[in-house]
Amino acid sequence: MEEDINRFFKSDKFGEYVGIELLEVSAGSAKVKLELKDQHLNALKTAHGGAIFTLADLAFALASNSHGTIATAINASISYTKAATAGTTLIAEAKEVAINPKLGNYTIHVTNEQGDIIAIFQGLAYRKKQKLSTVM
Repeated sequence: MEEDINRFFKSDKFGEYVGIELLEVSAGSAKVKLELKDQHLNALKTAHGGAIFTLADLAFALASNSHGTIATAINASISYTKAATAGTTLIAEAKEVAINPKLGNYTIHVTNEQGDIIAIFQGLAYRKKQKLSTVM
């Protein structure tokens, strides 16, 4: 299963393009990081909401697929709590809140190096019957 989830991460071309790195993944949880660079900033010179959302969304995808069953997002929301600037390293840590055969609920905290919460992401995943290994 670990091999499948690592292949899953490496197959995420948008995450690779943005510069997201996998730190760890286990059943129901994942941790990824992004070092903010100029291309991740908005017109106000702070982290673009889309960059933060993408980081949290990839942590969500990894955590929800970590059981080896294909899971796809059916709902996601994010609350931004603090601005981040270039040179900051953001960490997104996903935790499974609840799971059943069809649904998984996840909370993802995005923090900076000091542990300040930058954003809180909530994701609901639909769990298919298909195994992740069948598409990887």
